[in-house]
Amino acid sequence: MRPKYDLDKIKYATDAPTFEKAVDLYDKGKVTKFEEGIGAYSAVVMGTKAYRVSVETRRYDYGHCECYLGQNDTLCKHMVAVAIYAVMGGKKLSDEDKRLVSQALCSGRLGELSKSELIATKKAITADMRYIKSYEGPSRTWFAYQSSLSEGCNRLSKIVSELPVSRQTVKVLVDMLLRLDDRLCRGGVDDSDGTVGGFIEEAVQALKEYAKLDPSSAKAFNDLKNKETCFGWEEPLLDIVRNKTSL
Repeated sequence: MRPKYDLDKIKYATDAPTFEKAVDLYDKGKVTKFEEGIGAYSAVVMGTKAYRVSVETRRYDYGHCECYLGQNDTLCKHMVAVAIYAVMGGKKLSDEDKRLVSQALCSGRLGELSKSELIATKKAITADMRYIKSYEGPSRTWFAYQSSLSEGCNRLSKIVSELPVSRQTVKVLVDMLLRLDDRLCRGGVDDSDGTVGGFIEEAVQALKEYAKLDPSSAKAFNDLKNKETCFGWEEPLLDIVRNKTSL
């Protein structure tokens, strides 16, 4: 039975240090005696000693490991390594498979998206924003909710970091930021740990880099005029427009 998750799910929903350590275990063939059971996978992972590990087919972060973290109900590198094996079936991971993007950066590459690429990018943004949702659950689901916010921001960071620089893509990102802001202000998103706000600040910094590389792209910042945002993140971008106007 195929798992309900894929490598992207594991990559974007796991903290970077744990994912990197799990990849190292997988690459070095430390996941042994892998078996498929009813609703779960099991294996022996060779770490400082041999650990018996299991993860569910439905959720890779549900399972058990004999290591210290696993015994304290914390997702560990051994569980993630087994989940990677379940997805990859022992096949070699590519450099792209291993590449983590956890920060929104400017690609530094000038250019525009084709019509089909633009449509695909907008669809991907909408799909990834589903992880950034309202919170009305009990306190016991709080950490799962925070993980969902982190996953959404990680996925969006990858999109931002791979876009070419142009007025066209600035408009895409400005629209994305306004949609996120609306979720923060009126959509019931609980960002008390600053995950979404931090991503917005990173994206704003990337857009400032856009304006340096392609000054004409800054015209798209005018879409932010007269917008009331949660914490004034748009001001540095509007300052760029104002300074250009005053020259």
